[in-house]
Amino acid sequence: MAYLLGYDIGSSSIKATLLEAETGNVVASFTSPEDTELDMAVPEPGWAEQDPENWWKHIKAATAGIKNKARVNLHDVKAIGVAYQMHGLVLVDKDLQVLRPAIIWCDSRAVQIGEEAFQALGPEKCLRHLLNSPGNFTASKLKWVKENQPEIYRQVYKFMLPGDFIAMKLTGEVKTTVSGLSEGILWDYLQQRPADFLLDYYGISPDLLPEITPLFSVQGEVTQQAADELGLAPGTKVSYRAGDQPNNAFSLSVLSPGEVAATAGTSGVVYGICDQPLYDKESRVNTFVHVNHTTDNPSYGVLLCVNGTGILNRWLKNTLAGVTYKEMDQMALEEAPPGSAGLFFYPYGNGAERTLGNKNLGAALYGLDLNVHSRPHLLRAAQEGIVFALNYGVEIMKQMGLEVDTVKAGRANMFLSPLFREVFAMVTGACVELYNTDGAQGAARGAGVGAGIYRDSKEAFVGLTPAGVTEPDAAKAAQYKEIYQEWAAILKKLLS
Repeated sequence: MAYLLGYDIGSSSIKATLLEAETGNVVASFTSPEDTELDMAVPEPGWAEQDPENWWKHIKAATAGIKNKARVNLHDVKAIGVAYQMHGLVLVDKDLQVLRPAIIWCDSRAVQIGEEAFQALGPEKCLRHLLNSPGNFTASKLKWVKENQPEIYRQVYKFMLPGDFIAMKLTGEVKTTVSGLSEGILWDYLQQRPADFLLDYYGISPDLLPEITPLFSVQGEVTQQAADELGLAPGTKVSYRAGDQPNNAFSLSVLSPGEVAATAGTSGVVYGICDQPLYDKESRVNTFVHVNHTTDNPSYGVLLCVNGTGILNRWLKNTLAGVTYKEMDQMALEEAPPGSAGLFFYPYGNGAERTLGNKNLGAALYGLDLNVHSRPHLLRAAQEGIVFALNYGVEIMKQMGLEVDTVKAGRANMFLSPLFREVFAMVTGACVELYNTDGAQGAARGAGVGAGIYRDSKEAFVGLTPAGVTEPDAAKAAQYKEIYQEWAAILKKLLS
């Protein structure tokens, strides 16, 4: 029996999934850590760092968990795929040793650096060539290290994304993809090459860039050392890597213009596909190279991200204590009315928000009446506020020309909540389809495509069917859209 192995490197946990290659059936999945979340350091307000070697530690734990659950010989794994948290920065020296903790996606220390570059290089040039402001992305984070930690910067052999680091640990090779470079705002769409003009402005040598490899391809083979640590066969192909949101779209078979994928984990994301290099003039949503992009058949993903989604729900769970997520969902749905009796939640408490022009507004409650509002109102206002914050970005995407008719999502995280699904469908006007898949499954299927085990992505996703559908309802939609307009009007006041 031949198997495919997918890893999903999140900021909260590492998930591994083993698929049967012939049928695409899940054999086993394992998440590490099991009962807690990965450590995240916050050395200064607005910063966020993780130790890349800790990711590798949990890769090993998750692989061991798979082996124990599945009781199969992992030497029968034919290909490995890696999905990973986007926009992070990992630095290694010439011995491929990590030089400092990774600066991860929700770290906002480089906001000013990116904004200064945007103005100095010219918004028109940046948007035409990069489709984005350099913003708070990987290139700007590297510039921050150059300016603030020169003794570390001098030792840098290569910089990379989190998934590139895991692939390096597997294969011993330092590589990246065009999609990966685009998510770091390091790809020049007009010239179809790395963004030399931005590197030159930042004073960063192009020699620090990893080698570029096709996203679906044999990108290396598992070394003897990695094989010994993981229980895999040396020479196993590593044949796919993609950022978590492009990979999430792939896992849902969202590959064509007009299709949209969504997630609502720690952060919330809506990711729409188009075949034109569209951009928002204010760079509030961002355009990247999608997984199936080729020169002849271009494919782009327009991504909106709200940092404070699931993290707000988790904060409420921890703060209220003694309640489960299911109980929170039930209270919000059954014990508070739509609009939460005038209570509005603004879930912007996890760093600078791109949809707000990189402002760090902070989370806020508005309209709290101590004589009216109770725990159910608070819980409902939080779920509604998260959806409203996502819809604020969806409206930007629609203004750019994207269609948002059907949204596909994995049956996980906030999309497990019937209330969340209902509000999402009513406010966006989109049909919400849920699927029993996730990023680790997508990475495994991608590995099958990259290794030639599947002829194409269509073959890789035979059998993927909806696990639930929420359709917009005209009467409810009108009510929720009116509530959203009130929420959005207050947001404008908060931003002024």
